[in-house]
Amino acid sequence: MYQRDWTKGSVIRNLLSLSWPIVINNSLYTVITTIDMIWVGKLGATPIAAVGVASIIVMLVVSVKMGLAVGARAMIARFIGSGDTEGANHIAQQAFVISAVFGVVMTVIGVSLAEPILILFGLEADVVAQGAAYMRIVFVGWTPFSFWLMEYTVMQASGDTMTPMKIAFFWSLVHVALCPFLVFGWWIFPRLGVSGAALTNVVSQTVGMLLGLWYLFTGRTRIRLTLRNFRLDLNIIWRIVRIGIPATVMSAQRSIGGLLLMRFITPFGTLAVAAHSLAQKADSVLFMPGGAVGQAAGVLVGQNLGAHQPERAERNGWQAVGWVEGFMIIGAVAIFLWAEHIVGIFSTEPDVVAITSTFMRIHAVGCLVSGFTGVLQNSISGAGDTVPPMLVSLVILWLVQLPLAFFLSQVTDLGVYGVRWAMVASMFVGAAFYTTYFRLGRWKRKKI
Repeated sequence: MYQRDWTKGSVIRNLLSLSWPIVINNSLYTVITTIDMIWVGKLGATPIAAVGVASIIVMLVVSVKMGLAVGARAMIARFIGSGDTEGANHIAQQAFVISAVFGVVMTVIGVSLAEPILILFGLEADVVAQGAAYMRIVFVGWTPFSFWLMEYTVMQASGDTMTPMKIAFFWSLVHVALCPFLVFGWWIFPRLGVSGAALTNVVSQTVGMLLGLWYLFTGRTRIRLTLRNFRLDLNIIWRIVRIGIPATVMSAQRSIGGLLLMRFITPFGTLAVAAHSLAQKADSVLFMPGGAVGQAAGVLVGQNLGAHQPERAERNGWQAVGWVEGFMIIGAVAIFLWAEHIVGIFSTEPDVVAITSTFMRIHAVGCLVSGFTGVLQNSISGAGDTVPPMLVSLVILWLVQLPLAFFLSQVTDLGVYGVRWAMVASMFVGAAFYTTYFRLGRWKRKKI
């Protein structure tokens, strides 16, 4: 499948062919993090809160890395679309240099500053202790994970979404099988609690990284990565970073927004923190197919612009929006009807179930327009036009979401639920911005 020319043929067929492996891949990641939370949830509210807050910080670093990867994705897609596979391979080599440096730096920062970062949230001491233990172990294995994220990006941008799915399936099996043994101390393994969940991530992601390198260097994907004629190309590295920096800012501030929103929630107690963590997990499951279609649309936009077909690139974006919106509306209805049953998968504590169910129903309102944001932002970034999405995200966070979260939670009678309504309001504003900019078409003329 990955040898197909994605700039020709049916737009819908190409979109669905590229996106369904991404759906499976993202589903697998969601499944393993969900399973982690299910096992951790059996340890009580404190471990849930600890892993929930620590995971937000981890996702902040992931978002920074994925933002940098946007530059590599946009450039590789353009070169593949124009038929220059050697140029695409050269860009991939430089992208791995960026990954190596980033991985080492984040390991040092994450291991040394885990506890001070968590203390900033005003969490209870036992939540800080368990969360810091989780973070340190995750960041010890950050370099392999950084490489895996770039391997995934390189293969996806070239038009091969099947191989990353196969790799993710294998390391997910390793993760699912190993996690309960390390969390609960089954068989010959020690009982590590939340640290066991973190160690499982490190082991399984390292397996995925090694498999990804094997596929790339043996030519079992569209790009055959080699070290032949390798040279450090600072010009290419700068071009990747220049495109990626706005995407990094956008992704990072989104995660920073999540951290600041958590800071609004922590005064309402550990139950509220646990409920918000579980709601965010459930929300990510719902948005996962839409995010996958958005990623596929971004790849197709980049390749079609490389093939000098801007109008076809635009059709990819709008048709992807239609598919995602249909799915999100169905998902929102399901949440309204069965929120308690969904939350019950993670926790059976009545107070946690009650608060989380309300959180989810509020967020379901925003799901009605989230397809516009998810797909169009990916499409614009896939064209290499990353500055406008960055500006939009900054406006939404600092002028809409955070001020509104403060006002609704601190001034009105909504309390902690006001934070969730602020998140919904920002989703509607984002959908309006991205729809307007995509219709203007300036991204079609972006030179990278």
